Amino acid sequence: LQDAQQAIKTVRQRAKEWNIDPGKIGIAGFSAGGHLASTAGTHFQKAWIDNKENISVRPDFMILLYPVISFKDDIGHIGSRTNLIGPTPTQDLIELFSNELQVTRDTPAAFIVHAGDDKSVKVENSLRFYEALNNNVVSSELFVYPKGGHGFGLINPTSPDRWMERCLDWMKSNGWY
Repeated sequence: LQDAQQAIKTVRQRAKEWNIDPGKIGIAGFSAGGHLASTAGTHFQKAWIDNKENISVRPDFMILLYPVISFKDDIGHIGSRTNLIGPTPTQDLIELFSNELQVTRDTPAAFIVHAGDDKSVKVENSLRFYEALNNNVVSSELFVYPKGGHGFGLINPTSPDRWMERCLDWMKSNGWY
């Protein structure tokens, strides 16, 4: 989370130099990286880095591919949970980093892609996160492939559909691209 916040801060600080719109900075993550990206989008109120300039570390949007969202026992990816918050986390820590529980109206919009047959990270992670976004009136898009498993990357070999094209269209329609 510190690395993600530092990256967002650095891009915002140097946006003019790099000819980047500081209001169009997103974050993307796949699998456990999706947990990092969704954590950046739900835990931005507190800077986990030195930020005396008080530069916003909130991403403007998130792109989440088969993301680990929850650390709850029923749907969480326990290996990710163990690696990120330890083998015996408290219930409070589990809930803090179960990002479906941390969504507010200020959470950035998300483009989410998952496969229904994902055996590694249950599709319920994406479904519950989308539901939380929707309940908080956060504009987001969710696409669930019926097949594709986990880790299909830029091209799901089970479908002629290209999620990246959908993502670019979503970014264009929201003015980020």
